Amino acid sequence: MPPRLVVEPPDENNWRRVRWKGAPIGVAHQVSDITVLLTAAGMLDAEDLDLTDPELVEWRGGGPETWAESPL
Repeated sequence: MPPRLVVEPPDENNWRRVRWKGAPIGVAHQVSDITVLLTAAGMLDAEDLDLTDPELVEWRGGGPETWAESPL
């Protein structure tokens, strides 16, 4: 089963697009924004979500510590 939360690589503004269950729910500038987005999307107890669980979260272009776009 694919991860339910996908966090895209940082863009030129260091924002990361976030999708939950295949639907876009917003953009994050820091890891704490993801909890806010999930709560707004209706997820209960979003603050308890383990954002390091690879079965739940797919981090593209770097993990939760990556927020600046990498140089080419």
